[in-house]
Amino acid sequence: MCKIKINDEVLFAEKGELLSDILIRNGKSVEHPCGGRGTCRKCKVLVDGREELSCQYWVVGDVSVSLFTQGEIQSETGAEIKDEITDNMCFCLDIGTTTLALALVSLDTGNVLKVETSTNPQCIFGADVMTRIDYCRKNGIEKLQSVLVEKINEMIDDFNISKPLDMYVSANVTMLHTLFNVDCSSIGVSPYKADFLESKMEKGENIGLTKVGNVISLPSIHSFVGADIVAGMNYIGFPANEKYNLLVDLGTNAEIVLYSKNSAICTSAAAGPCFEGANISCGMSATDGAIYRFSRKNGQIEIDTINKKSPKGICGTGLVDIVADFLNNEIDETGFMEEDFRIYGNISLNQADVRQFQLAKSAVYSGIITLINLEKIDFDRIDKLYISGGFSAKINIENAVKVGLLPRRLKEKCIAINNSSLLGTVKFAYEKNNLNSYVENTEYVDLSTNLDFSEQFMKSMLFGSESDE
Repeated sequence: MCKIKINDEVLFAEKGELLSDILIRNGKSVEHPCGGRGTCRKCKVLVDGREELSCQYWVVGDVSVSLFTQGEIQSETGAEIKDEITDNMCFCLDIGTTTLALALVSLDTGNVLKVETSTNPQCIFGADVMTRIDYCRKNGIEKLQSVLVEKINEMIDDFNISKPLDMYVSANVTMLHTLFNVDCSSIGVSPYKADFLESKMEKGENIGLTKVGNVISLPSIHSFVGADIVAGMNYIGFPANEKYNLLVDLGTNAEIVLYSKNSAICTSAAAGPCFEGANISCGMSATDGAIYRFSRKNGQIEIDTINKKSPKGICGTGLVDIVADFLNNEIDETGFMEEDFRIYGNISLNQADVRQFQLAKSAVYSGIITLINLEKIDFDRIDKLYISGGFSAKINIENAVKVGLLPRRLKEKCIAINNSSLLGTVKFAYEKNNLNSYVENTEYVDLSTNLDFSEQFMKSMLFGSESDE
């Protein structure tokens, strides 16, 4: 038996255990974006004063471990808070892969009374749904569910509610499975079939939630297009006349839906966790010190960081700004960088980072173009392009277009919604409107088997190659 000392606490483990497994088992917050493959290098800890990757360190004796401080990921919901007294209330919850947002809602007026946000504690198991599905396959669903429920209960306690309230939930399909303690491993292997897609209701106490009556989830469309997208469609509504709306949820997995009153088509583009800071050498989540805005004026670098803290790394919107700026000089149209570029202190951008960004932006852009082509419409038929997700809160649309993340011809139609999933869930809880019109006739497109997407993807890897010019 080995002893692992962390501050004043002592943990016990068998000789030969991975340090990351020990930390996860004991609820220690060390993120493993790559799912423990040792590729992201984000799970660094100090072991007897030496820097180590916890997912690659096997404990063979007594050690002293120090954890680096990890702040809460900043998440903006876009909800307008109303201070009013009401007796008829409910909870509305959005379970994002990266963040959680919990709202207290008046069912008399539909107003949001209070909102709490937090980092999704499942980040310790991996940055995206596939790494968490893989964890479930290897270790079962219980740990994924227990850390999530524990965090939700903590958030509920902050509301000081005296009686149980019903909770309406939207999330991607994998997150919904983990909430309801349903094995999600089948979503990760062909034919990628979820255990459930329909709306699900369960007693809160049956899944470990306190001060919750019934838990009601919104319905999903496909294993990779979940209730969060249905909630977003519900919040936006149908466009007028023969127009289309385009909703793009930018996260670890970009979900895209193009829909009108009479037709709907959707897909999921495997952008990877690049926009969350994973797989980027100096990347980080949108926590204290993350560079979220970058520009140069007269050769002088100007940056803004989360909560104005000292710069520690680059988050998604900062990465978009940096690449857009570098296209003027440091990066050519193929994405080639002659040398690493220092941004601030030890924070830099390198060639591998640019390649990761190219893969991500090409996946999103090509997914959008593929749906438009399949629907056989031109850009004039699209009324608005809504960008949602935590990534959208501070995104520079001009730069997103410049780097080829979003189509240039839709630039003036772009509207950023901080959290359409939460806002759409609030709307559903209040109105109880029928969501079947958003689900039943929506066709899912598998991009992995679509030749047009493959061709578009390769072409869109280049910068300045937009086919919508």
